Amino acid sequence: MSTDPFTRAADAAGAIAASTGRDHHDVAIVLGSGLADAAPALGEPRSRIGFCELPGFPAVVAPGQRPELRSVAVGDLSALVFLGRMHLYEGRTPAEVAHPVRTALATGCSTVVITNAAGGIREGFAPGGFVLISDHLNLTGRSPLTGLSKGQGGRTPFVDLTDAWSHRLREVARKVDRSLEEGVYAQLGGPHFETPAEIRMLRTLGADLVGMSSVIELIAARHLGADVLGVSVVTNLAAGMVVEDGAVSAGSIVEVAQSQAGRLGGLIREVLQRL
Repeated sequence: MSTDPFTRAADAAGAIAASTGRDHHDVAIVLGSGLADAAPALGEPRSRIGFCELPGFPAVVAPGQRPELRSVAVGDLSALVFLGRMHLYEGRTPAEVAHPVRTALATGCSTVVITNAAGGIREGFAPGGFVLISDHLNLTGRSPLTGLSKGQGGRTPFVDLTDAWSHRLREVARKVDRSLEEGVYAQLGGPHFETPAEIRMLRTLGADLVGMSSVIELIAARHLGADVLGVSVVTNLAAGMVVEDGAVSAGSIVEVAQSQAGRLGGLIREVLQRL
């Protein structure tokens, strides 16, 4: 297999085209932990592909996710729905984490919807709420653009992230649901959860949400010119935010995410139908 990430993405895109019978898709949707059940609300799949059938994709994903890709018609758009993703905490490189998004863009997608389960830092956030990502703090110290030469992938790696999370797409989302709030998402490496001191630090830095995914994918998508909408599902209050019974567990996070997955799928579908 080629070591060039864009050649690998093109190979995987070719496998998707062969499996789905479609040379082009319009939008990619990445579903985070516990959110795979959002897929049925997006529409009946025209095709289902196991990750193991696609070059560069893992056969196993993190708990609360599924190693499956679906091709779905959402209104007039053709969507690729990823029911799982890769994470840095699994020992993956940033290029591996970015591979699904780069593959989607190689099929023709120009819009990406990135979702995640996140801990709430801002006062007033409660489990089960949705927050549009307006900006982020990349505290992983990693980038999928590291090592790329100028022009590799057709663009410079010195990407402007001023409007990383599309203001236009957030406006569309708010037309669907006026109650949606916005927030700054901080990505840490994981897989351990944060300490109360780390959460106090993140609050001081301006973070409203914290998680272990999404930013690497966002950077890869913006590098290739895609517009990105980010939606966090608040699954828990971050460490130190609750005086009693404040322990965080992966199981409880997935449980809350699963309870909101259908509602998230409906929101995304309505947003895409307005594009």
